[in-house]
Amino acid sequence: MNPAIRRYWPQYTWSNVLAMVKNMKNRPKRCEEPFTGKLAVITGATSGVGYHTARKYASMGARILMINRNEEKSERVRKELVDEFGVSAEYVTADLAVLADIQRAGRYLASLEEPIDALIHNAGLHLTTRSETSDGLEVNFALHYLSTFIITSMLLDKYRKDGRGRILFVGSEAYRFAAWGLDLDDLQWEKRRYAGIKAYGAGKLAQLLSMHRFAAELAPCGVTVNAMHPGMVRTETGKDNGRLYRWYKRNLIDRRSMSPEISAEALYYLGASSDLARTSDAFFHLTTEEELAPPARDPAAADALWTRTMELLRGLDIAP
Repeated sequence: MNPAIRRYWPQYTWSNVLAMVKNMKNRPKRCEEPFTGKLAVITGATSGVGYHTARKYASMGARILMINRNEEKSERVRKELVDEFGVSAEYVTADLAVLADIQRAGRYLASLEEPIDALIHNAGLHLTTRSETSDGLEVNFALHYLSTFIITSMLLDKYRKDGRGRILFVGSEAYRFAAWGLDLDDLQWEKRRYAGIKAYGAGKLAQLLSMHRFAAELAPCGVTVNAMHPGMVRTETGKDNGRLYRWYKRNLIDRRSMSPEISAEALYYLGASSDLARTSDAFFHLTTEEELAPPARDPAAADALWTRTMELLRGLDIAP
């Protein structure tokens, strides 16, 4: 028997799965506390969850810094936020699947003199076939895991100095598709047959495992690190897949999905509510705290992934 199955199978309970199903019916809690003058950094903010999250934070007085791929779309959203809400809004153009862009964005954030009150790692995608970046990395792994790992690592010293801030990973219940954990010898799906939902789930599982380490690193300085599932909402994720998938998403998934505005409400609550000032290393289904499935709460797996990631980055000549 696979050692991972032997390790995790006894830890699985029906109550964990049933809690997830129950949480799907919950509406997000709302926060009416202002964010006036505070800085919110949001990746992937030109559409979907990121766009509505930028609008929500701006409506509550936040200064907005977006990290997006497309300059034209970024400028349009920036102008919209300034004109409609009268706040300061800026953007950095970066493809967060490309190592040079990831590092450039990280250096820019680390150079900011003001604290980053909310850092929302939102940028994401879903691919049905394996694809590689210009650096030769599997796209899903690079965007969902490496980019968040590198940027957060580059900001550790800043957070320790500033002594405040909340980091939020926009994750997914799809991490459960990596039911037996990560294959540390094949993180980029080079040896196995690629399955889009499993690779996506593995990327989100890796993100959750890194959350545990980052939360521990930053706990002494009062910075919180949490993750959330944004609900079943309509986004542009999957738009680059084949015709059959796009038809399936448009006619089946999207028709059953809600507006990403509910995700924005949840992300504002998680990033601004005084109720969560001391809550860290937690996973939320929207705003309901939820117990993670066994592979996502395994400290040994988190440590092993951290070690393997640092080895990979050293091999790529990257020192986060």
